[in-house]
Amino acid sequence: GMVDAAVGGKTAINVPAGKNLVGAFHPPAAVIADLQLLDSLPEAEYRSGLAEVVKCGFIADPVILQLLASDPTGRQQRTELVVRAVRVKADVVSEDLTDVGRREMLNYGHTLGHAIESASGYSVRHGEAISIGMVFAAQLARHAGLLDRDSASRHRELISAMALPTTYPGSLADLLPLMRVDKKTRGAQLRFVVLEDIGRPRILEGPDEELMAAAFADLMPLGTS
Repeated sequence: GMVDAAVGGKTAINVPAGKNLVGAFHPPAAVIADLQLLDSLPEAEYRSGLAEVVKCGFIADPVILQLLASDPTGRQQRTELVVRAVRVKADVVSEDLTDVGRREMLNYGHTLGHAIESASGYSVRHGEAISIGMVFAAQLARHAGLLDRDSASRHRELISAMALPTTYPGSLADLLPLMRVDKKTRGAQLRFVVLEDIGRPRILEGPDEELMAAAFADLMPLGTS
């Protein structure tokens, strides 16, 4: 929450139909980030929070990726990582408070990620779910001819080094109905935030199920089919 939910003025709740579907925009008077509080978190919760940090690296600030590659725990350069991630979020939100344009890029990895959270009854942590979602989005962009193989592979390698999940044993068919209630969906058309390059997000509208299935197959754990 320190680098994501705390910045941006959204107040929302999860409902049975999906995540963050009911809420309002109410910018705070101030945001206080006490980095010492991070030391009180269980390790799994700390790692989950880092998923939002690495997301900011993929969509806007490649220096974040370099810092995490040199220290996947994020502890040695924690202050710089938090500052950089908050700056990415604040810069975007200052242009698009109500999420009708550029702010959509902050949902990188979230379309599939939110569906995984919902399918699990929210037993899968948010950061874990969007980690899988970012790997999926990278593979989706690769299969669509938008992102090169090395950049797509970089997602899996870095996220895995951060001890976050990159595979999912479930079914795409089970997740599709949950993705269709995503806030970015227009009518029945799914819309995904993908990358054309590191730091260059865009919207991929209406990918067909064959394309999504190819990307989803890349999430299968070894030894499954």
